[in-house]
Amino acid sequence: MDLIPKPDQVASAASNVAHKVLYGGLADLRPMPRTLIDDGPLREVYHYRPQKKTRETGDPVLLVTPLAAPAICYDLRRGCSLVEHLIQQGRPTYLVEYGEISFKNRNLGLEHWVEEVVPEAIKTVGEDAGGRPVHVIGWSLGGIFAALAAADNADLPIASLTIVGSPFDVKQVPMVAPLRPILKLTDGGLVTQLYRMLGGAPKPLVRRAFQLSSGTKLITKPLAILQHLDDSEWLAQIEAVDRFTANMHAYPGRSFGQLYHRMLKANQLLSGRVNLSGHEIDIANIKAPVLIFGGNTDGIAPIKAVKALVPLLTGAHEVRFEIVPGGHLGMLTGRAARATTWVTMDEWIEQYSTPDDPSGTPARKKASRSTSRVARKATQKATRKTAQKPARKVTPEATRKTAPKPARKKSTPRTPGPAADVAPDRSTIGSNPERRFASASSRNLTRKS
Repeated sequence: MDLIPKPDQVASAASNVAHKVLYGGLADLRPMPRTLIDDGPLREVYHYRPQKKTRETGDPVLLVTPLAAPAICYDLRRGCSLVEHLIQQGRPTYLVEYGEISFKNRNLGLEHWVEEVVPEAIKTVGEDAGGRPVHVIGWSLGGIFAALAAADNADLPIASLTIVGSPFDVKQVPMVAPLRPILKLTDGGLVTQLYRMLGGAPKPLVRRAFQLSSGTKLITKPLAILQHLDDSEWLAQIEAVDRFTANMHAYPGRSFGQLYHRMLKANQLLSGRVNLSGHEIDIANIKAPVLIFGGNTDGIAPIKAVKALVPLLTGAHEVRFEIVPGGHLGMLTGRAARATTWVTMDEWIEQYSTPDDPSGTPARKKASRSTSRVARKATQKATRKTAQKPARKVTPEATRKTAPKPARKKSTPRTPGPAADVAPDRSTIGSNPERRFASASSRNLTRKS
């Protein structure tokens, strides 16, 4: 809005204020519809339903949620939802989240997510998508989880790995709120006693830490709202971010302690080796191609902190580092991300996607799924097809009598069912080096496998 508002700006501002007062907000916060396909201890895997006019094609995408952050980071609001974008592209889209963390979960360490939650989610998604390899996308701590899981288990069906705003060198982070000032004064002793007593980092503390990471934005927010009072899109984004911040989760005690002592104090990620549950995980063991994003105004994971991962990926087929506009959340799901981050993701996923079956028959992929849910659907479909043949009025006895006749044999319908269409063997998908190719972009950092 101009310093001296124009008539149309005044009208837009008045309309936005009225909409806020009468309807509670401007943002369309409806979540994208999804279905739970697998769950376990602090593990929920969802499949987002495709749109009616869009058919799912290609390899699936799994979105890995950070610890303590709500899953709506990927589905912030309509128009600024990475989930919505992927579904519109016809990409099979999945998400793993962890639910509420409580005091009873205080003994869970990071190995629970790295060795169990994320690997199981990747396997589940691959099976649900018909045995196809999975494109894994992780934001913030979710990206660290995804990288450690890929490095720890070479057998996971990973087609590519995308890491968004994940700091691998915390020394480059200007403020690790609210721990850094306390660490300097007490050498961490007080922090250790606090998280042990509380069973972790409670939700109010996590929420406040994320708000403080915005620095001056928190102080200047009221003035910024007045300046953008005529911009409904800007105001809608602020509402969506406020809802995201209000839904932060707690950190389990042991996991928080590992993050504090190993990641913050010892900066283990910078070495490329992290010790969890008695064994060492080496980032260099990642073989899949890796795409890394750094936000140009990210205060939680600055560009240098994120780029520190690049030299550690000595075993990856290809490594690409991209700088995109936005802060820690904005680079993932801000308004500018629609024309920057998301476009690069689309190109990357397409580059490392497995070609569809030459016949192009969707039923072949569906028939190869191993989940009981799909098997039940196929059985129901078979029953319906069989029930649609009453016009023939052929009894079982008549069928047996006429079966030897060639004409009758040809006209006898084949019994449909889950095994009617045999899916192609996809056991070697992702292992063919000839389908992998590097980008010609000058920003590409190629690693030979």
